[in-house]
Amino acid sequence: MRITIQSIVGQLVADDYRTAPVFKRHGIDFCCNGNRSIAEACERKSVESEALIRELEEATQTADTQGIDYKSWPLDLLAEYIEKKHHRYVDTRIQEISPFLDKLVRVHGDRHPELEEIRQIFKESAGELTVHMKKEEFMLFPYIKKMVKEGVPVRSPFGTVQDPIRAMMHDHDGEGERFRRIAELTHEYTAPADACNTYRVTYAMLKEFEDDLHLHIHLENNILFPGAIVLEESLASAQASQG
Repeated sequence: MRITIQSIVGQLVADDYRTAPVFKRHGIDFCCNGNRSIAEACERKSVESEALIRELEEATQTADTQGIDYKSWPLDLLAEYIEKKHHRYVDTRIQEISPFLDKLVRVHGDRHPELEEIRQIFKESAGELTVHMKKEEFMLFPYIKKMVKEGVPVRSPFGTVQDPIRAMMHDHDGEGERFRRIAELTHEYTAPADACNTYRVTYAMLKEFEDDLHLHIHLENNILFPGAIVLEESLASAQASQG
């Protein structure tokens, strides 16, 4: 894989997920803002582009511990995987993290007032993600699966698939902003010196939640959604040529 300053961040990660930790290390968003070139991303983060490219090339030459080529998966299988793995993870972790944050605010809120804002942002994220995932599970994902299964254009309640995809990507941008703020408030999930075990565990869970969300959004924004658009257009084109 040849990497240049014009290479698109999200596409690089879609082609080889070993590049993801490199971007994350430099604070470069590969999921919500993955449609930028390396040159644009480096300029915004004041990162030296040639040095970054060398790191990316080194990462792609290491052993692939991920072992998963998501781009090779059929779209219906990928949609099912996202729902069963990432959507269920979000549902479960929301139920676990929320009471932990409540306890931190109650016990440590006087000394660490930022905890209240963290709790409020996570609460907003939990509500928005819950609604967002149901829209995908009951509208968008079934439509994608049906296109794959039937192999012909199928009727939808939303016109072209690009309409709900735009809405879903807008939601993803909002989640990216929320977790950037949480990372800032927590000093990149570093517990303060006076933190108890619950404090440290909560920060660790929040970091894990953000990491999972990055992969979750990447799979949708950079692989599933573009694939669905291409599939819909190809099915429509094939039908038109036959008619």
